[in-house]
Amino acid sequence: MNTKTKIAGLTVRPYIIPASVDNDDATDFLAMVDVRNRIYREISGSDDEAMTASELLPNFWADEYTKRHFLLIEVDGVVVGRAGVDLPLEGESHVAFWIIELIQDVWGQGYGSAAYEVVEQIARDAGRTSLQSWAEHPASDEPRIEPPTGFGYVPKDHIARFYMRHGYSLEQVERKSLFDLQGDLSTVHRIGGEARVAASDYEVVQWMLPTPAEFVAGYCLMKERMVTDAPSADMEFDEESWDDARLRKMESRILDGERTQLVTAARHRVTGELCAFNELNIPLDHTLTTHQNDTLVLSDHRGHRLGALVKSAGILRLRELAPESPRIITWNAEENRPMLSINEELGFYPAAHIGAWKKVLS
Repeated sequence: MNTKTKIAGLTVRPYIIPASVDNDDATDFLAMVDVRNRIYREISGSDDEAMTASELLPNFWADEYTKRHFLLIEVDGVVVGRAGVDLPLEGESHVAFWIIELIQDVWGQGYGSAAYEVVEQIARDAGRTSLQSWAEHPASDEPRIEPPTGFGYVPKDHIARFYMRHGYSLEQVERKSLFDLQGDLSTVHRIGGEARVAASDYEVVQWMLPTPAEFVAGYCLMKERMVTDAPSADMEFDEESWDDARLRKMESRILDGERTQLVTAARHRVTGELCAFNELNIPLDHTLTTHQNDTLVLSDHRGHRLGALVKSAGILRLRELAPESPRIITWNAEENRPMLSINEELGFYPAAHIGAWKKVLS
């Protein structure tokens, strides 16, 4: 791939994904991790989303589900950002997911647009026509942009103007929320108790990865339904097929990255079916932020307070497992009012808006 650009000193080039962060060929990957963490710190003002090279590396290894392109953005040999393109391999997929991230010192010099030319060409060469991307929009006094869903907004800031200049439209807004794990959990205890009464036909089951064999089939079904049951506005996602092999691949990425994950699920007492779940991804260093990943209540089991049941049980168990973790970070679509209401009731508070942007190629 020829990634020299028309801008003097600027290079957008692929880099090697090493087998280990200790290998001689890991230099570029380590530089990418450093710039990634710096960028997220600049955007959010915290290290809540920082990760070590060892934690991130397994997520970059190749698999049979997604073809991935990883790019470094350099100016005069200095790494100033990164880019990436994910091409799902589900059936005849026509979608591509991408990121471009730059340190703020180099904004406004055309580097992002030059990197975007490379990103869009990768998508076109792969026959992808639906290009989609997410970006955090810090609070701003800029005019607001609202998505077609009518829920949430992002400011028309530097990031939004970049997307719009390249033909993208805002399709959805997600809310980034935080929960203080060091505070009083009496509200969580109360909500959990109320949810257990409302969900008397269900019981809570919890496990740490790897998933016990008895829960694999049910967990796989729920992971599949994340695509079909979670609100996604006009963003496009391919239906996914999950089996034991795919689940174990996901788990190995977490465990090989020296993290672990607490899964809290609701099981129907009569049928034994798993019908709701919540994931809390816990770093090896328990003094760092815990990430809440997927949460879902299967559509045919809604209306029984199962979301509150699994979330409250997860928080209480997390306090026991990682009592020093300062907070939980999570993301939810703004139109997902049932889940946001649970979060707010438990004590989650808004931290930022995430814009979901889309462009359809002609």
